[in-house]
Amino acid sequence: MNQKERMVSGLPYKAWLDGLSEERLACKEKIYEFNLLPPKEHAKAQKLLKELLGKTGENLLIEAPFHCDYGWNIEVGENFYANYNLTILDVGKVTFGDNVMLAPNVSIYTAGHPLHPEPRNFGYEYGIPITIGNNVWIGGNTIILPGVTIGNNVVIGAGSVVSKDIPDNMIAVGNPCKILREITEEDRKYYFKRQEFDAESWEDMNPNR
Repeated sequence: MNQKERMVSGLPYKAWLDGLSEERLACKEKIYEFNLLPPKEHAKAQKLLKELLGKTGENLLIEAPFHCDYGWNIEVGENFYANYNLTILDVGKVTFGDNVMLAPNVSIYTAGHPLHPEPRNFGYEYGIPITIGNNVWIGGNTIILPGVTIGNNVVIGAGSVVSKDIPDNMIAVGNPCKILREITEEDRKYYFKRQEFDAESWEDMNPNR
């Protein structure tokens, strides 16, 4: 295997060999162009993102600045939104489902290094995939670590460090991130804590009820 094949297989690899440095440089060039676009250049921003990322839905919006290593190792579903300062180290594959929202300063790290200094100093690193399901909201300043799977309909509280899998329909928060409680049908009528949707917004969401 060459080093790129080792990387995408989740094996220890050396990041400066077999064209990987050149691929990261090409990604940086596209990211540089994206991050310096005038705010009105929405169509061009979408075009650049669809060229950069491995797979996208029709509707996506990433607020600049945005940073990643390769781009082609990131797949996003429909209705993807990321606020300012999203960083994705996509050494391993990063997969997002539909209707995912990321608050500012979210960091997603598939990349890591051996704990023992000898192999680390020898230049080996690794990438372990991260998967994020449908209808997920990730709070600001959250860090997601290698190998994590976040299920569907999950909310991650701001400032969390997610080092373990989170199952469907949960609110999880903290460092390390832990499940706080399940999201239930009762939560549907509130928009913030115990503040209920007003009649106008409720009718907008439920026109046939």
